[in-house]
Amino acid sequence: MDPHLVERWMREGKLPNLSALAARGGMFPLATTHSPESPTAWASFATGVNAGKHNIYDFLVRDTTTYLPDLGMVKRTPPTFLFNYIPTSKPKLESIRGGTSFWVTAGKSGVQSSILTVPVTFPPETVPNGEMLAGLPLPDIRGTMGTFSYYATDLSRYEEGNTEMGGILRRLVFEGDVANSELVGPPNPLVRQKVEAIRRKGPTLSEADRAQLAELQAAQDVHVPFTIRWDRGAKAATVEIEGESIKLTQGQWSPWIDLTFTINMLVRVHGMAQMLLMNAGNELQLYVSPVNFKPDNPPLPISYPDSFAGDLFKRLGYYRTLGWAEATWPLNEDRMDEKTFMDDLFVAFNDRAKVILDRVDAKNWDVLVGVIESTDRVQHMMWRLTDPKHPMYDAKLAAQFGDSIERVYRRADEFVGEVVKRIGPDVPVLVVSDHGFHSWRKAVNLDTWLVQNGYMVLQGQQPGDKKLADLFGGGTFWENVDWSRTRAYAMGIGQIYFNLRGREAKGIVSPGAEAKQLADELSAKLLTLKDPEDGTAIIRAVYKRDDIYSGEYLQNAAELQVGMNEGYRVSWQTTLGGSPQGIVYPNTKKWSADHGGYDFAITSGVLVSNRAIGTTAPRIIDIAPTVLKYFGVTIPADIDGKPLF
Repeated sequence: MDPHLVERWMREGKLPNLSALAARGGMFPLATTHSPESPTAWASFATGVNAGKHNIYDFLVRDTTTYLPDLGMVKRTPPTFLFNYIPTSKPKLESIRGGTSFWVTAGKSGVQSSILTVPVTFPPETVPNGEMLAGLPLPDIRGTMGTFSYYATDLSRYEEGNTEMGGILRRLVFEGDVANSELVGPPNPLVRQKVEAIRRKGPTLSEADRAQLAELQAAQDVHVPFTIRWDRGAKAATVEIEGESIKLTQGQWSPWIDLTFTINMLVRVHGMAQMLLMNAGNELQLYVSPVNFKPDNPPLPISYPDSFAGDLFKRLGYYRTLGWAEATWPLNEDRMDEKTFMDDLFVAFNDRAKVILDRVDAKNWDVLVGVIESTDRVQHMMWRLTDPKHPMYDAKLAAQFGDSIERVYRRADEFVGEVVKRIGPDVPVLVVSDHGFHSWRKAVNLDTWLVQNGYMVLQGQQPGDKKLADLFGGGTFWENVDWSRTRAYAMGIGQIYFNLRGREAKGIVSPGAEAKQLADELSAKLLTLKDPEDGTAIIRAVYKRDDIYSGEYLQNAAELQVGMNEGYRVSWQTTLGGSPQGIVYPNTKKWSADHGGYDFAITSGVLVSNRAIGTTAPRIIDIAPTVLKYFGVTIPADIDGKPLF
């Protein structure tokens, strides 16, 4: 939640439950982390330390041998097979987050906890005297943040394939009233290992390697076939999948559908998805949600203890397990309209709320932490309808959906009221938001700026636009980069790394004096970057690694963290390893607001407390020691935060 919006709507009487809490304690901006990205901030929330001590700097980390990125919160060990067939070990995931969660420290002293969908809790850790349902980065069945599928008769052959940010588009061809298609599931681990083996050869692949990579990529996904029978007259369709026959009318969602993806006769992966028949009139359009892990039969543990997720399922029925539970990607790719997005977002909110309220009522906890992220997602997608200066502002849509963010804040306020009613007025309550928000009017190609200023060097032709498949699949990420002449490269949301000798495989910048000189030079130049349209400073601050981080994971941090000004954010292409023409351009996506990559000093979150705190400038790293002190638990010496009361 954004402190400016909370303050405004409190003043207008629209958030009565939050106002009632604040009347007893207070409402404050909550200082966030460098960079103000959710994984970094939530890791600091859990541990009470800066990123140098917990190792989560961004959504992405890079392999210094291959320069390839991966989701920056987990280390994956793939399964093993005998004779490329018989499974001999399961896949293993380990969190790369360091530090110790306050619920683990407290649990060792006998404090009972219930930790629910907090980001950076996948894979779930062992919680002494506690229970945990994992949150972000808990993936979908494909191992991504949420790959949706979209099937339509009005898709052209040229539109088929993967979208920029995580969708699969398939053209439907009907013979009479019948069409056959398939739902794309997880990569076959045997094929995936071959893909990874080629990618690990390094940043420059031979033509033969590229050809083999393309061939493997085309064959790596496991599918589930389905048939659609279209009743044009009734504007309805029947989907036959996995032995089920599901009749849908136009605009209707299916119930959750159990799915089984067969890797081979001995290995099957279970998931669940929902379908929405968007249109069944002149054209047929079918949306399929990302395939979630099934709570009672996930391919990897999603809770602690392992049985906890399944116990919730038995009691509450189906609920979303995907860490990123809202349908931001289909709206961003124009495959879903605003009404459908908002309707679905409230379902996601209620899914999280029912789990949290179930555990509130269980009363088997001393400390309960529950996270709902729908406030974040609605601002990412609908801010454009509150900002007439945004390139995607639409007055007609604003008249219909301009109150979307306020509606979700008010729903959050109702939820807070429900929690307080169930626990009573005397239990300490902290409402915590890890960051605020900014309008994202213009995108900035940081790698293009590095190329134009000679810090990154390309060879051959200018590469085309990148897609999410290049990040997670068998695509080419750093295409045509000449690492023998590249001194710096941008990755993630605002991080600039140096191509350091002795660290990166083809590093050319010497540690020490040369790296320091490069940091000074780059910082000074970046601060001169102006919007060519009106001369506005694009970058508000540049932070050097050693000035903002300390701890055992310092060496994994980027040399520079860029802090953008209101209105500007690092482009999607920069996050996908691209360096297209032009440095600044209008953001014409519906993803119209953000926090990652902005200057942390202007991106504070929110703290609402029903008891007085001892400072007017609380920080997110202060939450962990506050909880530990409250329960009389010794605060570890390495914690950076200070107790608030």
